[in-house]
Amino acid sequence: MDTEVISAAIVRQDRLEPVSDTLQTAVGKAYKAGGPAGQQIANFLHGVWLGHPLHPVLTDIPLGAWTASTALDLMEAVSGRTDLGPGADAAIGVGLVGALGAAMSGMTDWYLLRANKSTQRVGAVHAMLNVAATALYATSWCLRRRGDRASGRAFGWLGYGVVCASAYLGGALVYEQKIGVDHATREGLPPDFVPVLPDADLPENQLTRVEANGVKILLIRQDGEIRALGELCSHLGGPLADGKLEGDCVVCPWHYSKFALSSGEVVDGPATFPQPRFETRIRDGRIEVRAPKIPQNKDNVSIVP
Repeated sequence: MDTEVISAAIVRQDRLEPVSDTLQTAVGKAYKAGGPAGQQIANFLHGVWLGHPLHPVLTDIPLGAWTASTALDLMEAVSGRTDLGPGADAAIGVGLVGALGAAMSGMTDWYLLRANKSTQRVGAVHAMLNVAATALYATSWCLRRRGDRASGRAFGWLGYGVVCASAYLGGALVYEQKIGVDHATREGLPPDFVPVLPDADLPENQLTRVEANGVKILLIRQDGEIRALGELCSHLGGPLADGKLEGDCVVCPWHYSKFALSSGEVVDGPATFPQPRFETRIRDGRIEVRAPKIPQNKDNVSIVP
């Protein structure tokens, strides 16, 4: 099945936009009202501490648990073994708890993505399917508690079909629309020093875009020290040179990810991948940059930190 065809059909649904706008605005206001604490919660749910998005990690919990419950339900229905029921019920409960975390992290990643209508609307349908699947499983769990196992199994199987459809759209967001992947340029970085700008052309505290071997690089001079990072934001490729300087950090103009200029590390999400960092020097009146040398052991094998 062609994900692009499905995504295009969803994007044409203009009625999704008011729903998306309302949800995204509400989530944004909630985090903004939380101030620094809200930002820390958002960083946690983005996965800044993990080094890559948290959402796909958490989605494995309900998907795995509900897959297990579906298998156990099928075995119980075919064999008549009632001893399989408690395992299926427990798996549904685990999935319901995991779905809450997956929903919170997914909404945190999605609420900033308003400029791209395709991402906005496909993400909205993905979320609505997840809500529907969770509601079906909650109903299934309640029916099981009341002793109506046949109806509970039926609702569980229906929920599994819905969650699989949602997972399919989640795959489209990642593999087709590149949400949650690293957008920073990490290939073709100059291994040796390359001149990029006359030293006199780089004023203090001014974000400046240069190129080295076709790779866009952000330069800045602070307290006499020249720092250089990859210029395309790792979150979605935003131009960091058009961003804002905050102390010794740069803030992306698109979704406000913040990176430390000294190391490229993520200070605030939604980015989770650090920016590539470059070594700099001044030679013959020109600023030169190169990718950091990877340390090697005594056998000349690269050691990746």
